Amino acid sequence: MENINSNPSLASLTLWSWLFPVTYLLHIAEEYWGGEGYPAYILRLRGVHLSPTRFLVLQSIGFVLLVLGLFLARRLGFQHMMLVILGATVLVNGLTHTLTSISIGGYGPGLLSSIFIWMPLGIATLIWTRARMSQRRYWLAIAIGFGINGIIAVMTLRGGRLS
Repeated sequence: MENINSNPSLASLTLWSWLFPVTYLLHIAEEYWGGEGYPAYILRLRGVHLSPTRFLVLQSIGFVLLVLGLFLARRLGFQHMMLVILGATVLVNGLTHTLTSISIGGYGPGLLSSIFIWMPLGIATLIWTRARMSQRRYWLAIAIGFGINGIIAVMTLRGGRLS
């Protein structure tokens, strides 16, 4: 009989992986409809012009890339590494939302899903995967997750434009 704790079944690994696209949709919904909405919030806070349409297009691209990444990870056999990348990405995003809200002394769109969904999911994922892969790959995956957040931050501060 397979020991789930040391070698999770493909089904449980796949199920855990699909928590990320589902929670991503919840996070996008809160960013779009929460408070004044993220485009108005980032304009007020940072002076960045990001139209609601551009916001939704960029989030749709992010969602497609996330799902594509999950399919490739399963097909090419790097599901644990992908989980660590995603865990680090959502944890850092959640921390960013939280720290920004603390610094301005109020709610920012995406804060609740960050605190109650993404930060716990990120932490649980990082804890769950740590013993399931080499330390080198684990820390590389965390660095990639941090890098993804950096790229997203730069794109956001440019209003969703690459140049």
